[in-house]
Amino acid sequence: MAVAYNLQIVENCLKCTHREQRLFCDLPHEALLELQKIKATSVYPKGTLLCLEGQPPRGIYVLCTGRAKLSTTSAEGKSIILRIAEPGEVLGLTAAVSNTPYEATIETMESSQANFISQEDFVTFLREFPEVGMKVARQLTHNCKCAYSEIRSLGLSNSVPEKIAKLLLHWAEHPLELGRRMNGEIPIRVTLTQEEIAQFVGTSRETVSRVLGDFKRRGYLRIKGATWNILNKPALENMVTT
Repeated sequence: MAVAYNLQIVENCLKCTHREQRLFCDLPHEALLELQKIKATSVYPKGTLLCLEGQPPRGIYVLCTGRAKLSTTSAEGKSIILRIAEPGEVLGLTAAVSNTPYEATIETMESSQANFISQEDFVTFLREFPEVGMKVARQLTHNCKCAYSEIRSLGLSNSVPEKIAKLLLHWAEHPLELGRRMNGEIPIRVTLTQEEIAQFVGTSRETVSRVLGDFKRRGYLRIKGATWNILNKPALENMVTT
């Protein structure tokens, strides 16, 4: 098996051990055979721009490993992160299906493998395999739900600490493999910078730094590199309005 950027590259979709757990990739055998023909597998380092907001659609990316952030920028240059894409998601889907410009910039947050399919091949693929259309509909529904969640978080939260508490609680739903520790700590992996967290919750980096510092002083959170430990989940939950 080939290795690049410390990632084991899975070039054959039929041999992927994660396929059945992925929203888009769990396809009938005949569709997988065709997918194998039309996709191009690549590995990208952290910080690679897969799609640029406003560009005509070239195609889609099926994210195999790693994570990517979707962001948009205002005319004044202010950026906000819309969401974080996880393995198994299809990136650039709305633009490819509707033949409209990419609605967000997509950038890898870590070394990632992705399968690229040109727009022309992807549209033909949908026509030849109607069952793939349901997978596309489910992915678009997932994207829509993520957008609604982000709007609720930004629009209904009363304060920046509440927004950050919500973000931490969301990450706590997927703890590190260490799992929940005996003392109730929840270890999570955070690769976002404070600037990126600020873009996620719609505030400044300085405010994020101040709030995180307050959480640490209160004993809610411990930070060591990319490993963060939530020490008092109930306290964070009490900060969040329903």
